[in-house]
Amino acid sequence: MTIDSILVILQKVIDISLVWVIVYFILKNIRNNVKMILLFKGVAIILIVKVLSDVLNLTTIGLLLEYVIMWGPLALVIIFQPEIRNMLEHLGRKQILGRHKVLTLDEREKLVYEVINAVDYLRKSRIGALIVIERDISLNEYIERSKPIYGDISSELLISIFFPRNPLHDGGVIIEGNKITSAGAVFPISINSKISKKLGTRHRAAIGISEESDAIAIVVSEETGKISIAIGGNLNYNLSLDDARMILVEELKPKREVLLDDEFEDEEGDNNESA
Repeated sequence: MTIDSILVILQKVIDISLVWVIVYFILKNIRNNVKMILLFKGVAIILIVKVLSDVLNLTTIGLLLEYVIMWGPLALVIIFQPEIRNMLEHLGRKQILGRHKVLTLDEREKLVYEVINAVDYLRKSRIGALIVIERDISLNEYIERSKPIYGDISSELLISIFFPRNPLHDGGVIIEGNKITSAGAVFPISINSKISKKLGTRHRAAIGISEESDAIAIVVSEETGKISIAIGGNLNYNLSLDDARMILVEELKPKREVLLDDEFEDEEGDNNESA
């Protein structure tokens, strides 16, 4: 085997590997995005019908589908421009630039303490609230369209923002790192048909932003005072205060720390076995 043939094989392996990485990334990011899932289902149906029309020699439908396939990609780029932009932002940020600020243990504890204290007051007073904590995927798109605050996290500030007579109480609060970045943020409403019709706009907005990012969205119901947390397109409904605290503590742990904990447990297990 010559050097040239080895280089050709290596080139093909790299080419195929890159294609699989792209496919894996796309599938991973559309998993919790309802709009993108519906898009791929529609494309799959069109391709299946096209194959059937060719097999059964259905000339008219086949001709129409040829035009759809020809001009479809351009139409999809125009219609799904926001989703494509979010996916490209995800590619540029996640695990490459990472979170803009990695919180220390003390900062994470303070964040959870202040948020939970605010949530406790809000639920007892039946004041509606939506608090979104940014993680690896940037929420800059929503920050730019909301009211800048950039203040230190405190339960008093969160409570005052959602107080009924405050002009910003209807929107959401965005937390970046250990700062309250903005208030009055408007998030996309989830179009998932499986969501209960009893849930209001805040809950649907929480699910919507959790579908489009890896953010943690905390909701306090104005009608019932119930606490809910949306993560990855899933809503944890009617949580106790302790449950909400535990979810925040677990979800805010940096990935590196989780790996170290796992490694420590593995080492501890090995030591016990050797003993």
